[in-house]
Amino acid sequence: MKVLMINGSPRINGNTSLALKEMEQIFVQNGIESEIVQIGNKPIRGCIACGSCAGRGRCVFDDEVNQLAPKFEAADGLVIASPVYYASANATLIACLDRLFYSTSFDKTMKVGASVAVARRGGCSATFDELNKYFTICGMPVASSQYWNSVHGRAAGEAVQDDEGLQTMRVLARNMAFLMKSIALGKEQFGLPETEERVYTHYIH
Repeated sequence: MKVLMINGSPRINGNTSLALKEMEQIFVQNGIESEIVQIGNKPIRGCIACGSCAGRGRCVFDDEVNQLAPKFEAADGLVIASPVYYASANATLIACLDRLFYSTSFDKTMKVGASVAVARRGGCSATFDELNKYFTICGMPVASSQYWNSVHGRAAGEAVQDDEGLQTMRVLARNMAFLMKSIALGKEQFGLPETEERVYTHYIH
């Protein structure tokens, strides 16, 4: 099994990295392969709603988003982690996720998602909610922990002092591993849930 972990921080080996590495060690213990990709320091622009991806099968802007797409498709789970900027996620991460989810047509149903927010003090809950919307629009179950998935620290390395936050990351990874394995067993026995033809309702005609 595979988990793709997207680090939305621009800082190498910062507190967001510490949170993800805490999860990574649990995945290793559970026999799950994981890969951390740092995109917060990349020049990723936002979606322009050009619609080109519908025909091309990939985003018209050929950057890290198109490189992440096949990794996401191959993964059984996705972790997205962000530092908190002005009570919300890093804008680079949001630009990446908007384009990644919108431009990819592969079925994301039952891939397990988990969000992680890292802050000096406030804004974790708002960022956590903001990131979870990517999972809930495409049939991805959301993994939970013993608390909202957040770690605190300001200067690089301070997160190691947040014992509760790091424990929350470990519990999150264990729960995510269990959920992915359970879904894999469920697929073998029952298959994926029945689907309906998609209905779109527009409010202005």
